Amino acid sequence: MSQRYKVVIEYDGTDFAGFQVQPHQRTVESVLTKVVNQIAKNPQPAIQVFGSGRTDAGVHAHGQVIHFDLPKPIPAPNLRLALNSMFPLDMAVMSVEEVDDTFHARFSTHGKRYRYIVSNTPFVDPFKRNYTGHYKYPLNLDRMQTASRDLIGEHDFTSFVASGSQAKSNIRMIYDVQVHERPEDHEFVFDFYGSGFLYNQVRIMVALLLQIGNGRRPVNDIPRVMAAKDREEARETAPASGLYLESVLYDKHVSDENNN
Repeated sequence: MSQRYKVVIEYDGTDFAGFQVQPHQRTVESVLTKVVNQIAKNPQPAIQVFGSGRTDAGVHAHGQVIHFDLPKPIPAPNLRLALNSMFPLDMAVMSVEEVDDTFHARFSTHGKRYRYIVSNTPFVDPFKRNYTGHYKYPLNLDRMQTASRDLIGEHDFTSFVASGSQAKSNIRMIYDVQVHERPEDHEFVFDFYGSGFLYNQVRIMVALLLQIGNGRRPVNDIPRVMAAKDREEARETAPASGLYLESVLYDKHVSDENNN
């Protein structure tokens, strides 16, 4: 009898062409599928790996969740060791858990947390270029914190979704947004917690908040941009290098998690 596994992984997205399988490209999903099938001794039909969602090329993850079924069960600790021994150095398994077949990495989610890190220096730091976005202009933390509150709640985020989105609806719920500064590192950190996010939504929201932080937009501009339902009102997209999928939530209600 087969066994389903919930696996939490982290990866450096720099050298991946995103999560989803693409022809002739190195992707997270293609590496996962190859390794899982090797561990299972290449059964027929091949084992399929399911992710909680896609990340784009260059986007990183600390808490991506996948699931798959093995035809012959392996104890969870042994499976974690096997996966990590076969993964490339830019991927690692954080945890492995046996779950029942009602669990689905994508459809069982309650919410997701994303983090975006901006390096606020005059020039690009060569040691941060793959792991932060870069914004060379002065930023006002208070302005960005005030503006970020307008993103919280259930809204139509049509103005904040890139072309190519396959979502049936652009309405999403954002439970919390936090913006803070790390002066010692010359960085600003944006944390977003919501039920789910549209294609490039986080990166577009960050780009708009940076414009507000620099005074290029009024601090109360977000409601106007939302009401327009027009991508042209929020045209810029922050680089993929600063974005991290921090965690995917399943076991707790989002309202409980938001109150912690």
